[in-house]
Amino acid sequence: MKRITITLDAVLADRSITGKELANRIGISETQMSLFRSGKVRGVRFETIAKICTELDCQPGDLLSAVAD
Repeated sequence: MKRITITLDAVLADRSITGKELANRIGISETQMSLFRSGKVRGVRFETIAKICTELDCQPGDLLSAVAD
């Protein structure tokens, strides 16, 4: 079985932007951003992923990765 991991930190580093700055740009709290980045959320809205992708000029697959357990 595979598990989904969050690779947003790598995209942020590549774009030289902080999670705090991204959260402010897309209109979510720093807490929500932190939970997403750590993988501790149980769900995320497609709208939020779309906003992240628009702001970072990336694809949803750039934010997530499936890895074997």
